[in-house]
Amino acid sequence: MSAEEDTFNPFECPTVKAPVNDDWAARREAVEAARAVIGKLVTTTSDAATLRSVAADLLRQAEILDQAPSLHGRLAFENGLHGTSRRLGYELNPLDGKSNPLAPPFNTWFEDGVAHGRAYLDWRYEGPPNTVHGGFVCAVFDQFLGIAQSLTGQPGPTGTLTTRMHRPTPLCTELHLIGRVKEVKGRKNILEGEIWANGIMTASAEGLFIHVSAERFRQLMSGPT
Repeated sequence: MSAEEDTFNPFECPTVKAPVNDDWAARREAVEAARAVIGKLVTTTSDAATLRSVAADLLRQAEILDQAPSLHGRLAFENGLHGTSRRLGYELNPLDGKSNPLAPPFNTWFEDGVAHGRAYLDWRYEGPPNTVHGGFVCAVFDQFLGIAQSLTGQPGPTGTLTTRMHRPTPLCTELHLIGRVKEVKGRKNILEGEIWANGIMTASAEGLFIHVSAERFRQLMSGPT
């Protein structure tokens, strides 16, 4: 573990951390543009000719990106000058990665032993009319509570996640999340969390996470043994 790995803490304050270098800064810029395009593809009423023109342009851009070697998975990125494992998770996670076009704007931080989060899910995430799809509500909780369990000092992968929908979670609204450690039983971390919109709790969850050693976790992530 490098000195940077020891000191990089993306959860110390609400502010989004700066990218590790200019390549990652440019990647974030490209991702913001991609998110804008994806959002417009969900909401546009453009005609077929326009959409086919856009499709052709996007394929040309994909071909440009294909000219450079691809790295598949965060473990592959670790073998270059791309930052530490924590930074790679911060950039590439599909739920809150700052350099992943699938991820919505979503940031988590800790204050006084409590996890806080802020997320914004737009029309790309619609389930029932005007509301966030329940699958994404669950995914947001999984990511958020998975981060919050770091407060125990012994984080690990998800065992179970129970989500309760109290009312529809609105789209295009700043969502506030709160997470707390409910209990620690040996290697088991039990977390509880809430999502709030406009001062109203829309969903709550309880997650069970199982601590494993860093060595064992890396073995599990590298594939079947």
